[in-house]
Amino acid sequence: MIRTSQLLHPPRTPAPIRDAATVLLLHDGPEGLEVLMTRRSDQASFAPGAYVFPGGGIDVQDAQAHTVAARRPTQSDLHLTQAIAAIRESFEELGILLARHADGRMADDQDIARLSRHAPFAEQCAAHGLTLAADMVYVLAHWTGARELNKRFAVPFLIARMPEGQTPVADEQEQFEPVWVSPRLALERHAAGQFFMIYPTIRTLERLADFANTEAVLAGLAHEQPLWVSCPRGGLLAGKEVHYMEHEAPFGELALVCPDGQTPAHALDWQSEAPVPLLRNVQRLTAPNPGFMTGPGTNSYLVGDPSTGYIAIDPGPADHAHLEKLWRAAGGDIRAIVCTHSHPDHSPGAAPLQALCRQTGRSQPAILGLPSAPTARAASAFSPDETLQNGQRLTLSGTGLQGPVQHTLQVVHTPGHAANHLCLLLEEDGLLFSGDHILNGSTTVIDPPDGNMADYLDSLDRLDALCQQYQIEFILPAHGYVLHEARNAIAQLRAHRLAREAKVLAAMQALPGGTMQDWVAHAYADVPPRLWPVAQRSLLAHVERIRSMEPGND
Repeated sequence: MIRTSQLLHPPRTPAPIRDAATVLLLHDGPEGLEVLMTRRSDQASFAPGAYVFPGGGIDVQDAQAHTVAARRPTQSDLHLTQAIAAIRESFEELGILLARHADGRMADDQDIARLSRHAPFAEQCAAHGLTLAADMVYVLAHWTGARELNKRFAVPFLIARMPEGQTPVADEQEQFEPVWVSPRLALERHAAGQFFMIYPTIRTLERLADFANTEAVLAGLAHEQPLWVSCPRGGLLAGKEVHYMEHEAPFGELALVCPDGQTPAHALDWQSEAPVPLLRNVQRLTAPNPGFMTGPGTNSYLVGDPSTGYIAIDPGPADHAHLEKLWRAAGGDIRAIVCTHSHPDHSPGAAPLQALCRQTGRSQPAILGLPSAPTARAASAFSPDETLQNGQRLTLSGTGLQGPVQHTLQVVHTPGHAANHLCLLLEEDGLLFSGDHILNGSTTVIDPPDGNMADYLDSLDRLDALCQQYQIEFILPAHGYVLHEARNAIAQLRAHRLAREAKVLAAMQALPGGTMQDWVAHAYADVPPRLWPVAQRSLLAHVERIRSMEPGND
């Protein structure tokens, strides 16, 4: 767990969460799926003027109305209460009534005319012999308001088919202008500035746009579980507020830097001009070497603080401007330079950075790492001043404003991407610096002979065990944003590799006399052909692992 003393922002308590429910009423229009939306009052305290789905807070009475509601055998008490709240809100706001008569007939406009939108809802329905059709309401998703918001709701987004013969009529107080619109058209109008929507509404419509009709949506919800659950996080990109869900690349970085939604929001723009503080004892400076293989560039990290000095991780290419910025960010006090491996976007900057430190006369940091193996390519030749050992600890100690402080990096040998690859574990804060072993947004290339798929998977298992032991939540890769839920990220990566290996094996079995080019086209059919030359390297690593497991190849 990260020490609170190392957080960039003081802890804060996000606004309390209120329970609410919203319902997406669907029907099929001339061109397919359409959803009913309304415009909120311009005076509303939450999302004024936004186009939304009908909904509102869950009342105590909603939980007490189970006896007047129909339910599916698999529908939980919680989902039943949420469905009742959504049915009530759709009636109060739009005059839509999801209810049935005893003979199974759906309520019609005459039934609706007999009810008041301002009187107790469930009691009125019961008095007129109507049963709430909660069994027609399914859970699509669950959203919880972002942590930085002043008003936050926990909201199931529910789905129901629009009753035939009913016409929505807005209450003209909370909701206005009911409109049927396809998800794609709503998104296009929003992008054109004509149909303002808030983030959860936008992302929900993006997902709905993948469905052809109402039946397809309902068929996808029969398992009674939401398709997604999210509490998005906010940051800044190009100076504008943006939000991201848990599966998106920037989410983990926002969770690390602003765990409670603190402001000012964290800037997510990739740049190489200045270091980006991630914690008080961790800075990232991205080298100006963006590209197909390096993404936004190679991340160089500084671990430490002014009282302890710093360890530089992966100085990157021999770019003088980048190395000088790295040196200045450390105040010239770099105690050691560690290279996670010897590839040319990671280690060539080590010697010039060491020389820069030596010229100032303040320190003479040793270059640490593992020497390149004989299998390494010529461009990856690397010989450190000191060879690190698996399990070795590099310690920085000092005295800060709050007393003694220590930062300990544990060395973890992780062959696979390269024979001399290592990761570093910051023990006091439970952080993993993963080099190229684990990336954000892509999978690393395993390029034999220096790369080895069996070693790579074994190293993943070793990292997973350490993440469990040290309660590691965040992974800091050499390319891309910080990852969160470290063990889940590792599990997904391992599953992806094994699923790809199954495709490789299938290709080998389908085309026993095929070439590597034949197999890559088969096993990587889901990857653009322009990427196949790179994919072929990892395919070879899979082939070698598959053949090593064949009988007689002990």
